Amino acid sequence: MSASMLAFPADLETAVEQAKDAAQQALAAGLTRIQVDLAIPELKIQPIAWQFLQAFVDREAKLRVFFPDPGAAALARRDWGELPFAVRGMEELKAAVQPEEELFIFIEPSSVEVQRLEQLCQEIGDRPVILLNARLEDVATIGIGYAARQLRERFLNQWQSAYYLSPLEGAAIFQSYPQPWQVWQETETGYELLQEYEQRPNGEDLDRLFAGLAAVDVDAPIGVAAPTATASRPNRGGLLNELQRFLRALGS
Repeated sequence: MSASMLAFPADLETAVEQAKDAAQQALAAGLTRIQVDLAIPELKIQPIAWQFLQAFVDREAKLRVFFPDPGAAALARRDWGELPFAVRGMEELKAAVQPEEELFIFIEPSSVEVQRLEQLCQEIGDRPVILLNARLEDVATIGIGYAARQLRERFLNQWQSAYYLSPLEGAAIFQSYPQPWQVWQETETGYELLQEYEQRPNGEDLDRLFAGLAAVDVDAPIGVAAPTATASRPNRGGLLNELQRFLRALGS
């Protein structure tokens, strides 16, 4: 690993800090449709969102934060206290985009809200948007026909990943802008970089990388890993144990 290569995160707090930095770098590079994904099972999004938003609070009223529904937005406003920026549900009457707003962050939008998300992005125009833990590729909701293909070509394909972390069993997919996509394997002493890719590795890529092991489906629902040959891919705890401890701390 070169000196400039970002280290694999040792815990969730480090991952969020890396995500903040990667998103800021993507914004500085002029990207306007940015995705940040911490594809971790049982992740409680509100405290993660709060930590992530600390990178942008100095924008004050120029920042707008959206949750999928008014209830989640109201809960965030209650827990976060007085804020210098607006927090709204995507369907709220008060959710209209304002001229003075310069950055928009959507927290965990799903394919159920994809039409409303597209509408809001049209209103936003060329101002930058960040999706935090979006779940937009639900085939059951979006469909697989012509209309779904149009939606992907028109809207979903325009997003660029600034940060991605998805633990698998004994391994992980990792990407942090502007670095390439990477696959890391868990070892007795930590995580070891196995391979880099220009694009997100798919199931066939991982099959080839983990030759002789069962296939890993990276398109499975978040937090679901396919069976693997655990003897060849050791699961010593590492990041997964750190994540479990962090999640327990958040819930206490």
